[in-house]
Amino acid sequence: MATSCCCLRLENVIFSSTSRKLKQTSANGSVLFSSPISSFSLLSPSSSLFYPVLKTSHSLHSYLHVKASSSTAIAEPEGIKINSVPTKPIEGQKTGTSGLRKKVKVFTGENYLANWIQALFNSLPPEDYKNGVLILGGDGRYFNREASQIIIKIAAGNGVGKILVGKEGIMSTPAVSAVIRKRKANGGFIMSASHNPGGPEYDWGIKFNYNSGQPAPESITDKIYGNTLSISEVKMADIPDVDLSSLGVTEHANFSVEVVDPVSDYLELMENVFDLELIKSLLSRSDFRFIFDAMHAVTGAYAKPIFVDKLGASPDSISNGVPLEDFGHGHPDPNLTYAKDLVNIMYGENGPDFGAASDGDGDRNMILGRGFFVTPSDSVAIIAANAQAIPYFTSGPKGLARSMPTSGALDRVAEKLNLPLFEVPTGWKFFGNLMDAGKLSICGEESFGTGSDHIREKDGIWAVLAWLSIIAYRNKDKKPGEKLVSVADVVKEHWATYGRNFFSRYDYEECESEGANKMIQNVRDIVSKSKPGDQYGKYTLQFADDFTYTDPVDASVVSKQGVRFVFTDGSRIIFRLSGTGSAGATVRIYIEQYEPDVSKHEMDAQIALKPLIDLALSVSKLKDFTGRDKPTVIT
Repeated sequence: MATSCCCLRLENVIFSSTSRKLKQTSANGSVLFSSPISSFSLLSPSSSLFYPVLKTSHSLHSYLHVKASSSTAIAEPEGIKINSVPTKPIEGQKTGTSGLRKKVKVFTGENYLANWIQALFNSLPPEDYKNGVLILGGDGRYFNREASQIIIKIAAGNGVGKILVGKEGIMSTPAVSAVIRKRKANGGFIMSASHNPGGPEYDWGIKFNYNSGQPAPESITDKIYGNTLSISEVKMADIPDVDLSSLGVTEHANFSVEVVDPVSDYLELMENVFDLELIKSLLSRSDFRFIFDAMHAVTGAYAKPIFVDKLGASPDSISNGVPLEDFGHGHPDPNLTYAKDLVNIMYGENGPDFGAASDGDGDRNMILGRGFFVTPSDSVAIIAANAQAIPYFTSGPKGLARSMPTSGALDRVAEKLNLPLFEVPTGWKFFGNLMDAGKLSICGEESFGTGSDHIREKDGIWAVLAWLSIIAYRNKDKKPGEKLVSVADVVKEHWATYGRNFFSRYDYEECESEGANKMIQNVRDIVSKSKPGDQYGKYTLQFADDFTYTDPVDASVVSKQGVRFVFTDGSRIIFRLSGTGSAGATVRIYIEQYEPDVSKHEMDAQIALKPLIDLALSVSKLKDFTGRDKPTVIT
């Protein structure tokens, strides 16, 4: 074959090797050009690179300038060189309730992330990933870009066939679950520390979801931790970094990386779950105003395509809609403390009719009406009670579930609808088995997580769309000028029907671990000596325990999931150490009291619960053990 030298200009792609094949694929993955090359070397280390190549019998002239925005030029080796990188165990790699979370400075230490990723592959049966497909996405926080390249190379080094990654490494946690299920992938990595702050001085995290889209069970996370204690090598493919800024496919022998739109599969799922035309009819009303606060987190990538482009909301209804690596120096936790700007707008004079926010990775939500906050415990109960407004539940929910600390509001809905109710430990993974077994449709946690069996993660945007569906359904026959049924109307009507479960949570963040552990041990000691009938002020103890859960599907048992004091009037006090922080310990105290009397439903929760709050602080001796005299966050 006659050859002559020419230059091929490639943008944002760096590689150098010999005996390669040049391939160009379009954004949708179709092959535009493929041909062997006998020489390939780097000429200029700039962002727009020139490489001398040999012409083949194929004409290259139309492919000389390859624009990164529309396609990717790929060098494909006949085989990938796998490097064995020596390493040694690193302390502190045990996962919490939702993956491994530490400060960025910890993860950027030598082999810290690589060790955990390799330990994961060492923990999985080869058939769960060899030549398989894994999804990769994250919330856009600082270090995600670098981490993406590490994960991709280790995946290739361990024999994974394909990585499907969101553009710029972005994909919300619910979307990762949705894409795993739609693409029938073997699993997926989620790079996120959820609602915790981002940036060089703050938090980063990683977790793995299995092929149903649910977080890996404890049987796997325990194996991962065990393998981090004995790891000696990391298998890493010797391949160049992948350009995550352009949709398209990069191939290296039997391994490929596809950069995908992080929104499209998720939006398609939402179209199948909700009546989006019904929601659009609400958002297009001149007498209804809507605001969504993305908190400069991952749902900023979803808000405009879904709420504005698909549902017709005004562009200025999206607040903080650009994902930033440090979340705009904010704390992306959608609650009354950290979403204060949204709260001020909703409680301000002539505030919008409906407000919502989501967190760092898009799996949590907060729902507000004008001057009205919907507690997460009430939110899941109200969605379940109004499921007829959502086409996905046309046949009715199969079952309902809540985390143990979540209020009993959902229990009362389950009882009225004659549905099974499951009480599980904190951590969304415990809902997954019930969903896969066909026992569960709608579930929630008091920690601003709500969802259903459409995926295997809690889902912030799903919850917002569910509430918009309920409000739209209740107002579908309202003519212009007629008073609309509001968020507050829906909640108060629910209380009148089921009674109100007053509920509050006190968070004491980043306590010294030693003091926090001593406090929990103190209440465990009290539980061990308690008996039914014991008096705690005006409250009579029904039982006290440290919650243990036996999974009704696989009979697995988890213990020490929260110390609870349950009183004869239905009131509860619960103490837990959170597993979602990256440093120190977060002490959480949950207080609940049921009130059937409608005349008392409008009381402020802090006033209604004050006797129980005082009792909780007295019993736990929290100030003595932690030195804290007030909580960081009250919800």
